[in-house]
Amino acid sequence: MARKASLSGFPEWLPAERVVEQHVLDTLRRIFELHGFANIETRAVETRAQLLRKGEIDKEVYGLSRLAAEDDKHDPNVLALHFDLTVPFARYVVENAGHLAFPFRRYQMQKVWRGERPQDGRFREFTQADIDVVGEGELPFSYDVELALTIADALSALPIGDFRLRVNNRKLAEGFYLGLGLGDPDAVLRAIDKLEKIGPDAVAKILIEEVGANEQQARAALDLAQIRSLDTGFVDQVRALGVSHELLEIGLDELSQVIAAASKRAPGKVMADLSIARGLDYYTGTVYETVLVGHESLGSICSGGRYESLATKGKKNYPGVGLSIGVTRLISRILAEETVSAARSVPSVVYITLANDESWHEAQDVAAQLRGRGIACEVASSAEKFGKQIKYADRRGIPFVWFTQPDGSHEVKDIRSGEQFAADPTSWQPPAEDLTNLVK
Repeated sequence: MARKASLSGFPEWLPAERVVEQHVLDTLRRIFELHGFANIETRAVETRAQLLRKGEIDKEVYGLSRLAAEDDKHDPNVLALHFDLTVPFARYVVENAGHLAFPFRRYQMQKVWRGERPQDGRFREFTQADIDVVGEGELPFSYDVELALTIADALSALPIGDFRLRVNNRKLAEGFYLGLGLGDPDAVLRAIDKLEKIGPDAVAKILIEEVGANEQQARAALDLAQIRSLDTGFVDQVRALGVSHELLEIGLDELSQVIAAASKRAPGKVMADLSIARGLDYYTGTVYETVLVGHESLGSICSGGRYESLATKGKKNYPGVGLSIGVTRLISRILAEETVSAARSVPSVVYITLANDESWHEAQDVAAQLRGRGIACEVASSAEKFGKQIKYADRRGIPFVWFTQPDGSHEVKDIRSGEQFAADPTSWQPPAEDLTNLVK
């Protein structure tokens, strides 16, 4: 069971909990690399101006300064901790474009910091795992499809139960709103983005009173947001609403490509959900959000989308598409549900006892031979009674205890079963299931 953090919003894991987190990170790393994504790491800080240039998130950014320094809230060059990995990645692409092969595929797993109110699944310090593909000048739409399939593959490999990757296309939504005669589609999107939080009646009120829609337009926008489909049947549902616009047709075609591929390669995992808007203004096409089935109140565990101009330098433009997994949110849910756990809280497979204090160096020789074959072990620090040494290994969760007899022979004891047998430090192997600390 995950402990309550002593400093709200800044989680710390016990060793067994950290094993679960590492299992998740290792699994994501393996899947991302199987799909050809290269790993990078960016610095933890950016200038305030860099972080605030896209979106209104200034209240959530943690500034960085020396205690003795005078704070200057108006200096754009003051440093701040990054609140996500996308904005730093945009800078990274621009600064390193001459060293990258485009389209550039990257994955990145780092901590980020965000000054929001801590609550279930939301933290002020947390780990994200991102994948992006960025092009130079242009980026084929097929990558929007590929990223949905990559994330479906990655999440399916994690011990999180069923999930739904919900996909929409902002061209579809904006074209629909323009076809309705609503001149500010971004304002409509921002209102629709609040649908799950405040409900359709409250959204309709915003559309009418703040966006300038009439009741018929507001109802049509909400009707669009109600459409869900695990196949391309959503196209006919949209057209049945009787709205036409060139941008709408482009969005329908693009979303159809994602859903058609997903229904074939990841059936039941990827859904067209026309309520998905994504509040950040740099998304221009495909948008993604992911929920755990049965835990929808937790919010999105993985989100992202297509952006055409997040990264630019002079006349050069670097469009991309990416998704970000909230790893810490996932870990907190896994630990709270106790659906999986580590086989043990330490990596050690063997605890090597001491018959007397003079045998410490001989025990280290045994340890070196075991470690040379990839068997994690530790050596007792003092020659206490064997019963105490065995109890210590048991408290640590170490399954095997090693003894060196006075005649130089060796024995190993499985303290779970009590079985003890002769062993040769040059060849002995534990059972395969004990060799690594498995998450079950």
